[in-house]
Amino acid sequence: MQAKPRPTATPAQALDAMDSLIATAQLGQQEMAERLGLNVTDLLCFACVLKAGENLLTAGDLAEHAHVTTGAVTGILNRLERAGFITRVPDPTDRRRVRVASVPDAVTRVLALYGPYYDRLNAQFADYSPAEIAVLADWFTRTSALAHDYMEELRARDRDS
Repeated sequence: MQAKPRPTATPAQALDAMDSLIATAQLGQQEMAERLGLNVTDLLCFACVLKAGENLLTAGDLAEHAHVTTGAVTGILNRLERAGFITRVPDPTDRRRVRVASVPDAVTRVLALYGPYYDRLNAQFADYSPAEIAVLADWFTRTSALAHDYMEELRARDRDS
């Protein structure tokens, strides 16, 4: 596909548009979590479990991916298990540990909720050339890393003070 003409934008306009997207995404995640009977943090953790796929996470792995404490992740896993989203399976290499697996019915529920939204996002991506999509993917990846690094800096400041 050929790139369509795009309106010009300044960095300030792009940041304003990004702020609007982030705010809308946060509200959307809250809405999705409520519809699934979860809170946003638990939904984030379930998303981490889904993203891991067959490489089942330990509780420690999940805490690291979701940027929560290991103590907090215990409560999160208890809630997700009670709600039927995850199950704990023994670690085949270390009997003292468990790994976290998604429950197929929960995956189906999540896909039913998010599927139409992702279909719309993919339709919107069809308006962009492969080169533009590459720029978007690069920007999302680099900006996610930048945000993560900044959050880590803030946490380090808190620990140091």
